Amino acid sequence: MSAILRTDITGPVVMSIAIAIGVGFFLLLLLRPSWRWLRTALLAILVAGLLGWLTVWLVEDVMDVFHVGLTPWVWFWSIAAFAALGLATVSFRSSSVRRKVLAAFSIPVFLVVPVLGINTEFGLNNTLGSAFGISTEGQIQLEKPNPDSAIPTGPLWQNWEPPADMPTAGRVGTQVIPATASGFNARPAGIYLPPAALTENLPRLPLYVLMMGQPGLPDPQYVSAALDDFAAKNKGLAPIAIVADQIGPDQDDTLCLDTAKYGNVEKYINVDVVTWAKENLNILPDRKYWTIAGYSNGGQCAISFAVKYPQMWGNVVDISGEEFPGAEDPSGNLAEIFHGDQAAYDALKPINMMKGRQFPDTTAIFTVGSDDVTYVAAAKAVSAAARESGMAVTYYEIPNGGHVGIALNAGLTKGFDVLYPRLGLAP
Repeated sequence: MSAILRTDITGPVVMSIAIAIGVGFFLLLLLRPSWRWLRTALLAILVAGLLGWLTVWLVEDVMDVFHVGLTPWVWFWSIAAFAALGLATVSFRSSSVRRKVLAAFSIPVFLVVPVLGINTEFGLNNTLGSAFGISTEGQIQLEKPNPDSAIPTGPLWQNWEPPADMPTAGRVGTQVIPATASGFNARPAGIYLPPAALTENLPRLPLYVLMMGQPGLPDPQYVSAALDDFAAKNKGLAPIAIVADQIGPDQDDTLCLDTAKYGNVEKYINVDVVTWAKENLNILPDRKYWTIAGYSNGGQCAISFAVKYPQMWGNVVDISGEEFPGAEDPSGNLAEIFHGDQAAYDALKPINMMKGRQFPDTTAIFTVGSDDVTYVAAAKAVSAAARESGMAVTYYEIPNGGHVGIALNAGLTKGFDVLYPRLGLAP
């Protein structure tokens, strides 16, 4: 079962097979047509395709559900799904049993193939398991850190030499991080150990805590891929990464606050996760080497925590983050979480929390897709406030990155480009 869940659903082989099956069913439904049937089928395809176009237009332009423009391929797959389902639907009318059976079998195919295509375009669910919200990573084995291990006096890239038997790639898995202080119902966290952490005389390494989007999984595959690339160029050195769950199994936008409705999320990340990391990972103790990071919903959480706990987080990476907690539904959150107290809500917005304060030794990286209109505005506003408050700010727009996997992967890469020298992992 685990092997099935690990199936890559974005690869060219899977997509080619799916498209071939979909086209096959489509052509079978048009087999041996009379002129009357052909007119009916073509009309159904045209009307359903137009309905698909109208639906995508309403979702993207009128309702602005995704807060970002959809790519031409998303439009194509959506319209194709409607058109194919239109053909399947009329195939039940005044037709042979054979055509009705084909139509029945074709409907799930006409749904699955476009979903695979759209998912490939978004690039956020690479495996069957992640598409269904199921983690495919097993538990990772950890060695208890030695509290007496020496802290390097200079940058690691100068002072550490990898052994000949060091693995060429890091190791990923999961760990349950107990919610001892917070009581928050979190899913198991993803863990990444770089090659240097898999050696006998492993060095103390920086800590990198990442939070993914909502909905989403605490999946280490994205950060592990990026860090394996950097480690390969830098003696196997990379931060130890924790992909922590800030939204819980119900996939709620918890606002990354301690609330009666969603639980103590803020305390979970900044107390429980941090305490566990100190006790279980061989990490450097100085805040200079600690990074809080996030994508989309997690990006807002990251900058909020960096501002609230500057004594803990020396670095922050905000990838396509929202401007403030609950930015997708501010009126609803104002009513439900803050009971109509606008001043209390405003006080917890990162831009407002930074006003009149200085963060002179904090490195902040903000990245966003250049065509991700809503999030570009948020990134510009929050990064400007961070720069004003004394943070060392890097702002980077990913060309045509959207609010999808391209933006996430490029954002991680840009963040490590900036952080590696700061963390002592590269010249």
